[in-house]
Amino acid sequence: MGIGTSLVLFTVGAVMRFAISATATGFSIHTIGMILIIVGIVGLIISVIFRNSFGGFNGFGSQRKTTTSGPEGTTTTTSEERIS
Repeated sequence: MGIGTSLVLFTVGAVMRFAISATATGFSIHTIGMILIIVGIVGLIISVIFRNSFGGFNGFGSQRKTTTSGPEGTTTTTSEERIS
């Protein structure tokens, strides 16, 4: 679950919890809204923690690729360095 999905869950939950005044038989719309709010908040926290530990896509790292051609053939060396 990404940050966007967490925000959508939080928003839908807030609308169900605070903006809908309809009643349903067998389940509570307000309770489902509160559950979605909690799931959205937890998902957002987990996404931010993993994004900070992983660095995200195209994160704070550098990649160096060196290609050398010689009589023996072509040699490609790739090194990656993560900058925290």
